[in-house]
Amino acid sequence: MKKIEAIIRKSKYSTVRDALHEVGVNFFSYWDVTGLGNEKEGHVYRGVSYSTSDIQRRYLSIVVNDDFAETTIKTIINSAGTGEVGDGKIFVSNIDECYRIRTGEKGGNTLK
Repeated sequence: MKKIEAIIRKSKYSTVRDALHEVGVNFFSYWDVTGLGNEKEGHVYRGVSYSTSDIQRRYLSIVVNDDFAETTIKTIINSAGTGEVGDGKIFVSNIDECYRIRTGEKGGNTLK
């Protein structure tokens, strides 16, 4: 199993969510996060531009079976990308085991 963690633009969240549902990813967790990165967002107040270093993003955490990881990653890249600096990052790590709390069942079938 793989854990896919993606940091994306908040404005792209609904597009990514819908694209993931279309390919069969029906459960994931997400958080609103603030971070620092290469993109610099600026705000204009009374005609004066102010640069801020804190950037608002949405953090997705998705666990899938190994054979579905590549599809999930490609879906996120295709639906979250704008081609501009600040589109985000995807991190992939291994998950050793997964348990369904209700039944005590373990393994990849618990993700279905």
